[in-house]
Amino acid sequence: MITVNESSKAGPIRGSYDPRFENVATEFIQNFEQRGEVGASVCLNVEGESLLDLWGGMRDPKIADPWQEDTLSLVFSCTKAATALCAHMLIERGQLDLNAKVSDYWPEFGQNGKEDITVLMMLNHSSALPALREPVKAGGYNDWDYMVARLSAEEPFWEPGTRNGYHMITYGWTVGELVRRASGKSLGTFFKDEVADPLGIDFWIGLPEDKEPRVASMIPFAYDPEIRPTDFLSALMSEPESIQHLSFLNNGGHQVDSREAHAAEIGGGGGIANARALAGMFKPLANGGKAGSVELLSADTIKRISAVSMATQRDATLLMPTRFAQGFMLSMDNRSLLNGDQETVLMGRDAFGHVGAGGSIGFADPECHLAFGYSMSQMGTGLMLNERGQSVVDAAYKSLGYRTNSPGFWVR
Repeated sequence: MITVNESSKAGPIRGSYDPRFENVATEFIQNFEQRGEVGASVCLNVEGESLLDLWGGMRDPKIADPWQEDTLSLVFSCTKAATALCAHMLIERGQLDLNAKVSDYWPEFGQNGKEDITVLMMLNHSSALPALREPVKAGGYNDWDYMVARLSAEEPFWEPGTRNGYHMITYGWTVGELVRRASGKSLGTFFKDEVADPLGIDFWIGLPEDKEPRVASMIPFAYDPEIRPTDFLSALMSEPESIQHLSFLNNGGHQVDSREAHAAEIGGGGGIANARALAGMFKPLANGGKAGSVELLSADTIKRISAVSMATQRDATLLMPTRFAQGFMLSMDNRSLLNGDQETVLMGRDAFGHVGAGGSIGFADPECHLAFGYSMSQMGTGLMLNERGQSVVDAAYKSLGYRTNSPGFWVR
């Protein structure tokens, strides 16, 4: 392993990597030198072996506080992968049935047109609950019971099961409540007990107060009027009754960097982790369900949960082509579109994982047994990966002997 101890425009860069992945290290450093990175971490393992683990820049640039090996950050929708993983563990154990009605586990949910929604529809973003119509109370996202009650009473935005629309934040309560009902544990507790602790990863859905000093504050993307907005952003800004506006801005004044938000179990976008934790969570999923002595899922289950479950030319929420497995994003190649650079994430053909707002990502690729994680504090533009995250993903595949992503995913 090669030890890294370098300086960059943003601050020190530390860690180590196997010489085979020198290109990933180079791109990570270039993110700080040329692409505006402030603080970040990247980690990957192949066949269960950690072969690159880097971190750098500043946790808090205002006081020149360097990003440390154990620095954490909000990974937004990467949390959905953790939430889905919990549900699939319960499905494999027979405590949830993929084809059962949600109301079998959550009776209050079966009203106002939601009577026939299934567990599968919840997982693949076709349950038609991407937002809430009436205003969310102040601090509502931090109140699990309140959000669950609101979603129980909500009417679907389309006929459930007939199309998909990304459930931007509601996913955490719809799928998370199924986890709670089936297991008897809260989502965050189940994830800690059954996933994070056994794997030894620093990933939290509900951050303990003693971990708070390690968390980097998120730096919002600065809107550039010269960048043509996506259809999603245009609708969000101009149509207050739209799914786009309601899913993003009807949030009760949610403050993502508040202690209250970090402590809340927000399974749709409130997870706190770092690249090492993201790669660690996906490690068993890249290796037949096992990591050392820990077995999360069977190899057959991994085949099922990573297959295409919903794909469309126009996602009802994101207003772009999307491809989803059962709770996981798949490679989405929208480079040919006008805003394609803001609406694309390129992984392997068999890879599955999740992007987080601003550009974080975690995924598994069973074909090459790759588990990958990237987290950062400076949010980028777009709905999927930006050039910082995609550059290190691309470098990882090239290092593994993959030739091109021209088919819309990386191939050897």
